[in-house]
Amino acid sequence: MKRFERILFYLSSQKRNIVLYVVFNLLSILFSLISLALLSPILKLLFTEQKENIAKPAMSWSIEGLKKLSDYFRYEFNGLIEEKGAIYALGAVCIIIILSIFFKNLFTYLSYRVLAPMRNYVMTKLRSDLYAKILELPIGFFTEQKKGDIISRMSNDANEVEWSVMSTLEGLIRDPLNILIILGVLVYISPLLSLFLLVLLPLTGFLIGRISRSLKKQSTASAEELGTLMSILDETLGGLRVIKAFNAEMILRTKFFATNNRLNHIRNRMNFRRDLASPMSEFMGVIVLSCILWFGGRLVLGHEAGLKGDSFISYILIFTQIINPAKSLSTAYYNAQRGSAAIMRIEEILKAPLTVTDLPEATQLKEFKERIEFKNVSFGYNDITVLKNINLIIEKGKTIALVGSSGAGKSSLADLIPRFHDVTSGEILIDGVNIKNYTLKSIRSIMGIVTQEPILFNDTIANNIALGTEEINIEAIEQAARVANALQFIQKKEEGFDTNIGDRGSKLSGGERQRVTIARAVLKNPPILILDEATSSLDTESEKLVQDAINNMMQNRTSIVIAHRLSTIRHADEIIVLQKGEIAERGTHDSLLTTNGIYKKLVDMQEVR
Repeated sequence: MKRFERILFYLSSQKRNIVLYVVFNLLSILFSLISLALLSPILKLLFTEQKENIAKPAMSWSIEGLKKLSDYFRYEFNGLIEEKGAIYALGAVCIIIILSIFFKNLFTYLSYRVLAPMRNYVMTKLRSDLYAKILELPIGFFTEQKKGDIISRMSNDANEVEWSVMSTLEGLIRDPLNILIILGVLVYISPLLSLFLLVLLPLTGFLIGRISRSLKKQSTASAEELGTLMSILDETLGGLRVIKAFNAEMILRTKFFATNNRLNHIRNRMNFRRDLASPMSEFMGVIVLSCILWFGGRLVLGHEAGLKGDSFISYILIFTQIINPAKSLSTAYYNAQRGSAAIMRIEEILKAPLTVTDLPEATQLKEFKERIEFKNVSFGYNDITVLKNINLIIEKGKTIALVGSSGAGKSSLADLIPRFHDVTSGEILIDGVNIKNYTLKSIRSIMGIVTQEPILFNDTIANNIALGTEEINIEAIEQAARVANALQFIQKKEEGFDTNIGDRGSKLSGGERQRVTIARAVLKNPPILILDEATSSLDTESEKLVQDAINNMMQNRTSIVIAHRLSTIRHADEIIVLQKGEIAERGTHDSLLTTNGIYKKLVDMQEVR
């Protein structure tokens, strides 16, 4: 049960509903047994020509008294036959059976009525915790994960948990309860025959368990293949234009079809084993029933162990009611093997370590006053060194540019400031205090970020600009759009700021998307700006509009600018040239040109002097 620890933790707040579920199932089982337990002796009284004299048993609230309950009912029913006649008594039997089945189904429905909110609560809580953990995890976690696989865990694995694990937990309450009560009645009717039964049932359970062991492994393989399938689909949707341009449809189709066929093969094998559970348990149940018929029949025919014919018939009728719960229990066990694999994949995310967190004594960073300082900072992951021995001071109000070839560590250095990653060694200080001593929220609240790829959401322009802002002020949004050179194109839209921009801003051009992200940063009005190649993917006209917007935004702010187009950083207060994770050169544009070094070569290649 350890694999279901999280599910059981969620259920711990549902104690009242669990108790009700048990009570309703108990009542349902008892009412289903009433008609079966009494049917055989009652019919014997009705249709036996030789009437028997039944003495009234002594009733009491004790174990012995309860054992005589059946005899007492037979005594009362015998009196009803003598007083009202057999036809009247037969009608009474039919009414009793109808009422017992009615109450059995009523309590079965009530048990489902109680179970549904529990199931939905657990799944809602599981999905909420999973999404919350995804938001908490550091960015570095997702560089090692496929986006499609994470989506698969949130959707398909969560659904697998809902239909496999939750139905299993349902069966683990109802079906064992059903089996135990029926076994208790069977032991009461014939202890000797039940001893024979208790030897056979564990044997059948062992055989079913042996078959289901491989389901967990197959289910894990199925989930991994489905995650790969989702990743291929995500890449296809994101790169459809490139795929068509390079006539790569066949390559992607072959890749997708191969993964899909592997998934089909694994799922077929899983279903073959799962579907074997019900017929196999039924077949084993019939074998046990046949053994009981043979063994019990010998006891009855030989007049042994005090077992009478009507009691034996009642025993057989009641035993048949154990087959369906046994089938359900074996199916639930098969499902548990499948569901446990889904839980393990979800737990990998839920239990992933939070490497970037607030210290217990972390304080609020209320204001940026003087400087950001890197002291002997090194950073790496998976034994790969990205930055090495970085020493840098960024004074308030200054603009620092980071340049260098791809992979030099520019983005990694900028990502350390808002603590998207934590340094491996050394420290980063804001106003002389290590940033780890401040809360993450307060650090990021004083920073605005504009990335190379505009990150927009399927919402209105106004809501995208106001992202993260608690109180939306349309006048402030308009002013931010004006500073970002976005107001003109927004006003031309039919619905203005209420225009929905589609998935990832697909209804806007590249320049328009970037200006909306700049307006978002302007509205936040942060003292520190991080600009990660914000104009590198734009055409000349869009680049000019965006660059003008950036220049407007950078006024009176501390800016860290990552740029491939060196023309955009000529007037930076200091240019830091990175090479292989180290600071190779530093200085102003003019001073670096005189050194005839790396920066000079980069400038010559772009012809910006």
